[in-house]
Amino acid sequence: MDPTKRRSPYTLLVAAFATALLTAGGLVAASQTADAAAPARAEAAPAADLPSHALVGYVHASFANGSGYIPLADVPDSWDVIDLAFAEPTSPTSGQIDFSLCPTSECPNVESADAFKAAVKAKQAEGKKVLVSIGGANGKVQLTTTAARDAFVASVSKIIDTYGLDGVDIDFENDSLSLDPGDNDFRAPTTPAIVNLISALKTLKSTYGSGFTLTMAPETFFVQLGHQFYGAGASGTQDPRSGAYLPVIYALRDDLTLLTVQDYNSGPIMGLDNQYHSMGGADFPIAMTDMLLTGFPVAGDTSRVFPALRPDQVAIGLPASVNAGGGYIDSSAVTSTLDCLTKGTSCGSYTPHGTWPDLRGLMAWSVNWDVFGDNTFADTFDAYFG
Repeated sequence: MDPTKRRSPYTLLVAAFATALLTAGGLVAASQTADAAAPARAEAAPAADLPSHALVGYVHASFANGSGYIPLADVPDSWDVIDLAFAEPTSPTSGQIDFSLCPTSECPNVESADAFKAAVKAKQAEGKKVLVSIGGANGKVQLTTTAARDAFVASVSKIIDTYGLDGVDIDFENDSLSLDPGDNDFRAPTTPAIVNLISALKTLKSTYGSGFTLTMAPETFFVQLGHQFYGAGASGTQDPRSGAYLPVIYALRDDLTLLTVQDYNSGPIMGLDNQYHSMGGADFPIAMTDMLLTGFPVAGDTSRVFPALRPDQVAIGLPASVNAGGGYIDSSAVTSTLDCLTKGTSCGSYTPHGTWPDLRGLMAWSVNWDVFGDNTFADTFDAYFG
């Protein structure tokens, strides 16, 4: 695998979109928009002491690639939430999650474990949150048994305690989440891997209390695609991963600090206007974020509406540079996206269903790629939000 694409093998994912969008009856279009059923807002959840507008970024902590290794102490001050990428399982179904710093053979400038722990404390003293991100493109995690669930809780707790972290980021990709046949209601999931993940995250939240920071960074395939397709569908011919994050987000909506959907490495997605939106400009993140802040019927069923998240729970996920992944948009398009969603201006061809000045901010893959690209992404955020 090209190391610059470690975050997400998007060529495979785009192919998966093509599979998901085809059913036995051909291309299926949802006939209802979210306007048909206005969902209730999520209940208030602790904001985990984040600034009103936050910049979230992944640091390549356990591996090296073409962007270079950055010691945690050297992460620029712009980044408010730092996700350590990645903690990975010992095997897909073990539930045992391990995290270690990049080996010196790959990262000659890697700091010692003690220096890393000291950097965590220093960042926290500056008001930053430092999380361990679990999964990534290579870290397949399937908690198919209660034993795996318990191992997940124990091993993740050990990582948090060892490094003094603020919480976890769930970045399950590829085959980590998939819906079993007949599991067709996101409000009451029955698939063991999903039920056990929900239980594990609730246990971690209750263990560490209200200050525990919980974020998730799913791909659009697992969230917004659920507006059109959910699981294998009645025909059993759809990709069972379609919309598979929705029950996890829904069950944890009161505990969730941030949802940072990856608006990149994606195939076309149908928005609330029943039109397909593709990467490459402001239209895509505007339409995808509008879905999260407005809510949407799942698989076009207006009796099963995924409820809107609060704007302070949402940050827009984008590549930091052209090197970081498919779907890069330049600084002017990032600014237009923010203008549209927070002010109702510069919206282009897509009109969102509201304006949300309390939108939390932006997420980037990654800090390393942004530093490699002269900090353009962070500078854009800083210039916009001051």
